[in-house]
Amino acid sequence: MKISTKGRYGLRAVIDLAANCQGENAPVRASVKEIARRQGLSENYLEQLIFPLKKAGILQSVRGAQGGYFLAKPADKITAGEVLRALEGDLAPVECLCEDEGARCGRAEICLALPLWKKLQAAIDSVLNNVTIQDLLKDVAGDPSHVL
Repeated sequence: MKISTKGRYGLRAVIDLAANCQGENAPVRASVKEIARRQGLSENYLEQLIFPLKKAGILQSVRGAQGGYFLAKPADKITAGEVLRALEGDLAPVECLCEDEGARCGRAEICLALPLWKKLQAAIDSVLNNVTIQDLLKDVAGDPSHVL
């Protein structure tokens, strides 16, 4: 399993919104242009990532001159797994564990490696489902080399 730029950049955008659009003195929302500038990303590419994040209920938007994007729920209620699955789809390490029934391997019942793949999937799910956007913000808060 390899996380693509979609997943990495989308996660960065969500973390950016959590860092810059919450709190007493922070603006309520941010434009794609602002997020892209802060994160050093292409606006056009970032716009493509917004739709699946909105569809998954991670982001919301307001149109107009004072519009922009914001988190649909608190950062401590959004997991890294939610964000990555919204952008990457299934995160199974091997095709035979994908949720898509058509991807199932006909050898699953005799596969000697299947227990290993299932353990790996469980480990991946455990990390991604238990690390929130708020946790990621806390991890970098003490590191001055991280610019949010």
